[in-house]
Amino acid sequence: MLFLIIEAKISHPMLPLALFRSRTFSGANLLTFLLYGALGRTLFFLPLNLIQVQHYAPTAAGAALLPLILIIFLLSRWSGGLVERCGAKIPLGGGSTDRRRGLRPLPASRHWRHLLDHFFPAIVVLGLGMAVSVAPLTTTVMNSVPENRVGVASGINNAISRTAGLLAIAVFGIVMLQSFDRRLDQRLSEIELTSSARDALATQRNKLAGAELPKELHPDTRAIVKRAIEESFVSGFRVVMGLGALLAVGSAASAVVLIHAESRKA
Repeated sequence: MLFLIIEAKISHPMLPLALFRSRTFSGANLLTFLLYGALGRTLFFLPLNLIQVQHYAPTAAGAALLPLILIIFLLSRWSGGLVERCGAKIPLGGGSTDRRRGLRPLPASRHWRHLLDHFFPAIVVLGLGMAVSVAPLTTTVMNSVPENRVGVASGINNAISRTAGLLAIAVFGIVMLQSFDRRLDQRLSEIELTSSARDALATQRNKLAGAELPKELHPDTRAIVKRAIEESFVSGFRVVMGLGALLAVGSAASAVVLIHAESRKA
């Protein structure tokens, strides 16, 4: 807040607040915040799901995200011209709708076939939504400010996208842990455990599905507890994915309501 007050008063601010008088510039940055918040959460929690619950190797979990990267790479040049042909609202709003579908809650399984059937289509849809949105979003930000402010506008937009990703991991991390703890408490209440075993599990909760089980557990009980932990993770994962889909809906709404075709101001 102090930073904004100082920037508003000095003659040559690092962050010219006057840029936000443009409705399109403000809308594009709001869309950026919501979009990259949803994306940052996906890129953080999806690999955790694949590694901790599906038990894939880190390399395989990383490879599962390759379609997202390749689709954005291959389609960005084409999508960059959509603003000139269709205006900003169609690609930004339509891409947000695709992102919402791609960010739906995903099931858990250890099988590659299940990965291809459930995770792969969602990642492809997410990649298509991002590819349709990212380049037009950049074009919209650049076109909404005077030519001598393009560099500043780009810096602001990049800073907002990075901030959104960091905040998403922090906020959704809290949501994930709370949901995980609540579900795990329900499951553990149905299992007979010694007080020492419960205390040991309590110290491991912040590791989510990567929690180390007490060595004193009987093999049968150990399997039941492990399953309870994994199901609790999936429960929290679904909550986080659902909230991310709401962010995508919000980004689409900001495109429709705030973004208009504006020519660059002299």
